[in-house]
Amino acid sequence: MSWSRVLQTRCLLLLVHLLCFEGVPISVDKTKVNQLEDKTSEPPQSVDTGLHYDRYLREVIDFLEKDQHFREKLHNTDMEDIKMGKLAKELDFVSHHVRTQLDELKRQEVSRLRTLIKAKQDIEGGNDIAVDHQALLKQFEYLNHMNPHTFEVEDLDRLIKSATSDLENYDKERHEEFKKYEMTKEHERREHLKTLDDEGRKKEEEHYEEMKKKHADHPKVNHPGSQNQFKEVWEEADGLDPEDFDPKTFFNLHDSNGDGFFDEQELEALFTKELEKIYDPTNEEDDMVEMEEERLRMREHVMNEVDTNKDRLVSLEEFLVATKKKEFLEPDSWETLEQNQAYTDEEMLEFEEHLAQQEEDLNQRASDLQKQRDELERQQEQLNAQKVELQQVLWEVVGKHHIFTVIPELPNSHTTIQINLKQHLLLYKRNLTDQITHFDDIGSMMVWGCVAASGHG
Repeated sequence: MSWSRVLQTRCLLLLVHLLCFEGVPISVDKTKVNQLEDKTSEPPQSVDTGLHYDRYLREVIDFLEKDQHFREKLHNTDMEDIKMGKLAKELDFVSHHVRTQLDELKRQEVSRLRTLIKAKQDIEGGNDIAVDHQALLKQFEYLNHMNPHTFEVEDLDRLIKSATSDLENYDKERHEEFKKYEMTKEHERREHLKTLDDEGRKKEEEHYEEMKKKHADHPKVNHPGSQNQFKEVWEEADGLDPEDFDPKTFFNLHDSNGDGFFDEQELEALFTKELEKIYDPTNEEDDMVEMEEERLRMREHVMNEVDTNKDRLVSLEEFLVATKKKEFLEPDSWETLEQNQAYTDEEMLEFEEHLAQQEEDLNQRASDLQKQRDELERQQEQLNAQKVELQQVLWEVVGKHHIFTVIPELPNSHTTIQINLKQHLLLYKRNLTDQITHFDDIGSMMVWGCVAASGHG
């Protein structure tokens, strides 16, 4: 087994291996079933773990793998010690060259995260949404932000713990997403029924029940991870005689990358035949989102039964031990999703109440914005009326001023009075013009404010 694979195994699938998800039959000569030699394969490629820092994680592991001291310590460290941070302390003894590469890698990751945070702040700030900086930083707990320049023991400790926790919670989050999907689908169905008359509602309900019945009408589903289930794969996918079923040979056939382990994706590929009994993408009654949830349920069940050291991998030894248990030979029946609703009635009620509250909040927000718009329009009308009134006064003053400009020159004794009166009228005219301009500016601002508020709503 490669050192890279040891690291991947002990870090809870921090790197998972590439495999083909499709159950393509494997061409094997039936006369040579018991003569299969150990497979050799090229170093397996890693695939995305689903973590947003997947690339950073893989690059850190690639660099650490190059250090002989770190590899040796890893080989002698058990999973619990890794989780407790004991392995991270060995970073102090890693070669200077590797540490320098890790420092540069961290600086690049910090720069990437700063760019992402800035973009997120710009987007949310532009929509007048309060930015929760603590929540943002919580998404990046795998980095020590107090030291953005060098890769230290704390960085490796954070990375291992974050990846371990995130991967352990990954399935839980997928289940929650599926539950929300199912409740949303049911809510939309109920809302659609409300738009129909009695006859249309009756037809829709009958069609719904018919689809449920058709979906439930399928061949018996074998218990995942049982002898019967594996024998079907052996016969139908591998093209072998079920009477010749051999657990070790079966394991080697489906260990796609030949590393001596079944990872989660290799296990899920084994359930394709069972899922095809229930789901057909061409059938109206079959939902492919539900099929993937069923696949996840099957894989979780087998992992819980077989993965005794909880490293999210099934070794050949663990697999062979499981095939000797009573549950493998005489399993209970398997209840599919249609027999296990994803949500309870209480959860559905709470979900609909939440949607109703969201709708009420949106309606209230729209009402408030409409009131603001109406008030701005009323104020604009008042400004327009005042503007007209001021313009009328101005024109009256201008007319009087025109009289003074055309009257004959007064005798010298009255010249000073005439000049002062003209200056006073000119100043008054200028003040009135400034006031009208001021009202125009206020009116324009209020109109734009009204338009902006209306557009935001």
